[in-house]
Amino acid sequence: MQQAEQSSVAAPTPPRRRTEQAQAPAPQRVIERIGTLLTLLLEQPISLYAAAVLRIGYGFLYLAFLLREFPHRNEIWGPGSPWTPALAKQLFDQTGWASVLTLSDSRPYFEVCYTAALVISALFMLGWRTRAVSVLFAVVVTSFHARAIFMTDGGDNLILLMALYLVVTACGRRWSLDARRKRLRASAGRSVRLPLDRASGGMRRHLRDARLTVITVMHNCGMLVIAAQVCFLYGSAGLYKVQGASWGNGTALHYALNLDLFQPWPELSAVADGHDVLIAIACYLTVLLQVAFPFVLFGRLKYPVLTTLLGMHVGIAVFLGLPLFSGAMIVADAVFLPDRFYRYLGRLSRRVVPWPYARGARTPAPAQAALVPPQAGPAG
Repeated sequence: MQQAEQSSVAAPTPPRRRTEQAQAPAPQRVIERIGTLLTLLLEQPISLYAAAVLRIGYGFLYLAFLLREFPHRNEIWGPGSPWTPALAKQLFDQTGWASVLTLSDSRPYFEVCYTAALVISALFMLGWRTRAVSVLFAVVVTSFHARAIFMTDGGDNLILLMALYLVVTACGRRWSLDARRKRLRASAGRSVRLPLDRASGGMRRHLRDARLTVITVMHNCGMLVIAAQVCFLYGSAGLYKVQGASWGNGTALHYALNLDLFQPWPELSAVADGHDVLIAIACYLTVLLQVAFPFVLFGRLKYPVLTTLLGMHVGIAVFLGLPLFSGAMIVADAVFLPDRFYRYLGRLSRRVVPWPYARGARTPAPAQAALVPPQAGPAG
């Protein structure tokens, strides 16, 4: 059980073993590497902290998105929308989508669904009963996306994909209310009794091992699919830009900054558009980073690339007025940061804001506390 809860950081290979692997024939080295990958895939859940960041990030983004559109909810998703439920159902017949919002045309039903969506997004962000709530969150995102597919800015497309992928991951094992509840039960000497515990002897052990293996494999596959999705997104976007003449001559951002639809602050857009050389450099750098992104993920070069992409997405949010899209991309990039980075952030946050139930703290159970003798004071 403890092995399944560990992070994806594998133990370093001893120097002698690395020398033996280097001297082994090529087919044997390939077989050993495949065995190592299978062991990592089947026995250790990878990137648990990154999965928690994805859960917190997308839960927060969708909650903020629903709160921001709260005054206009009826015109976007409700019965008063120009894209009526009847039109949505006609589109469903062609695309195969479905939405719980089209089950009824009444306003009270829509208000109940909207309130439930707010609560589910908040619970998913906090990591409460994550296994069940992740399914409900995916249903919420899918329903709202399908109900008014032409009424949003496209930033929820990536959130929709990630919500579906996160259903199969163990995104509630770190930085969640579930993890906190488990630590409190462990510190109190109580354990959770699962239905599998009612089985007897070896059968119970085999069922538990099989359950942990299935959960680990599903989590690892889900995280790999998320990483592949982000790589495909950046790579395809860069290749499409290469084919465009405006990106080739460095004028694409000039046209984007002069579109009325993407000018939240016209004065700021005019100031940025006044620097022709910087606009051209930004165009070329954007194409270069997006095309090279899938090829720099296995070395230290990914850190400056991710930092530059962070600045690019912040610029998109500020200059083009697409905060939901930028936030979704920034959260997606977090999947490529190792768990040791997030553990360092956790230690840093505990230094700044001391948590009463931090991972390193151990609160003795009431029954055990009575057995601890009082420490004697300093002599004389």
